[in-house]
Amino acid sequence: MTTPQTHKSGRFHISERSLLLLLSLLVGLCSGLAAVLLTAAIDGIKHLLDNTLSLSYNIQYLILPGAGMLISLLLLRYLIKDNIGHGVTKVLLAVSRGESKIKPHNMWSSMLTSSITIGFGGSVGAEAPIVYTGAAIGSNLGRWSGLSYRNITVLLGCGAAGAIAGIFKAPLAGVLFTMEILLFNISLSSMLPLLISTISATVVAYIFRGQTPMFACTLTPFSMGNIPFYLIMGVVLGFGSLYFTGTTLWLEDKMAKIGNVYVKWILCAVALGLTIFLFPQLYGEGYGVLSDLLNGREIEVEGNSILSFMMRSGWGIVLFFALVFFIKVFAMTATNVGGGNGGTFGPTLFCGAIAGFVLARCFNQLGADVPEQNFVLVGMAALMAGVMQAPMTAIFLIAEISGGYELLIPLILTSTVSYGTVRLFEKYSIYTKRIAQSGDLLTHDNDQAVLTLLRTRDLIRDKYPRLSMNDKLRDVVAAVKDSTAAVIAVLDEDGRFQGLIDIGNVRKYLLRTDLYDKLKVTGIMENAPALLHQGEKMDSVMQKFDSTGAWRLPVVDEDGKYLGFISRSRLLMAYRSELVEISNSD
Repeated sequence: MTTPQTHKSGRFHISERSLLLLLSLLVGLCSGLAAVLLTAAIDGIKHLLDNTLSLSYNIQYLILPGAGMLISLLLLRYLIKDNIGHGVTKVLLAVSRGESKIKPHNMWSSMLTSSITIGFGGSVGAEAPIVYTGAAIGSNLGRWSGLSYRNITVLLGCGAAGAIAGIFKAPLAGVLFTMEILLFNISLSSMLPLLISTISATVVAYIFRGQTPMFACTLTPFSMGNIPFYLIMGVVLGFGSLYFTGTTLWLEDKMAKIGNVYVKWILCAVALGLTIFLFPQLYGEGYGVLSDLLNGREIEVEGNSILSFMMRSGWGIVLFFALVFFIKVFAMTATNVGGGNGGTFGPTLFCGAIAGFVLARCFNQLGADVPEQNFVLVGMAALMAGVMQAPMTAIFLIAEISGGYELLIPLILTSTVSYGTVRLFEKYSIYTKRIAQSGDLLTHDNDQAVLTLLRTRDLIRDKYPRLSMNDKLRDVVAAVKDSTAAVIAVLDEDGRFQGLIDIGNVRKYLLRTDLYDKLKVTGIMENAPALLHQGEKMDSVMQKFDSTGAWRLPVVDEDGKYLGFISRSRLLMAYRSELVEISNSD
């Protein structure tokens, strides 16, 4: 039984558990402040541009988003010198394969580039960059404080949870986001640091941004008679989620084939500018549009869009906003691929609200009488549940940011149906799809989680004797006499693995003194049943042990140089230990 780690400072001794709780408070405060600064920076840039530019006929929509993307691109290439896009996915990768290490510059670089991207009108959200920022704060504070890998991971989760809580003023959603999307197998005892972090981040947001919900809205009391309409919306937005995820990933793959970043920027800037020129609702995060829809305000096309004629009839409005839904994915992807930095979180909320409005207006055009504001709100949760495959986060986030707990039943119903519809066709979310394809995803499946967390390099043992190919039986006898190892590695003059000697198989030669100087190692060595590689994934290692039936296998680096052996018993012990850690509370 291990004793708790302690950290010493002068005469004071503090357990790692106590230090974790103190740091979770600090991480929450820092993440909440980062969220406040990011939203203030975005609003400040927007205000500055609005007051300094007065271009007619929406010309700013053609110019500004591309300019913001270019500034972000230049900062990334020449100042930050790193790829910081897809923040949530990067955090998942850090947890799954990077020992929860996130570079220190991510504590500010995502905020800088995303505030410029969105402030200039890029059609993305600020939530993924702030999650990356919060996770970086937690990761680096944990590492600087000397915490264990497991507690660094918890602190990383605290940072991400605090970031969500701070930007949305939604503490419960922050905890659920971390548990559903980031830390799949977090123990119950880790709930306390997460709660401390989200509450402290929310308090910071309340101090600087007030206690009013982010999307305060006017809602109609829930009616049982509308349940069939909510069920229909759940199915429709489930397919809408598949469209959102599939189209985003497909577009990213297509654009990735363009090698020159400046050519890519030009194409994306032109496409984004024209798109926003036609559909001004796609300018920036679009949260102003959401506020109008949630409060039943008269729907107008901002500026002088050439498509304003579509707003003159009920079905014209439906068609216009249906186009906004479908084109938002292209605008979002163009922003990110063209050099901007933003996430899919905000666009998911935006598209969900637009889809909820379109469906409600369709129902009403066909003679029903459903409250459109309610469907706008519930649509946000339904699309988020499908795209992120995180129904609990979607339900409680939307309830918290709107104060719409009176719609908890339709929120649960529609989110569940949407999530279930997506799962019939797609196993992974927009955040995990690419990671799963590479085999690095940490999942809710405990067995797979263990295989992801175990690392081949951590299981290597180099206690086994080594001989060269020119050695003779006398050298084998000497090696056996000085070691209890069951095998001997045979290497060439460059240290590359050539074979092994199984002591059990050569025991009959050990007493043949007449062969000591005659029998060479090459005459009694065997080929290894299989070779393992230093960075090989653990599920592949397990398969090699199963297929060969070997008790131990040699490990080599990329040049074939011998590093040591991994034994089946050590692998199983490590597997069992990690499984216990994941399954039980600390």
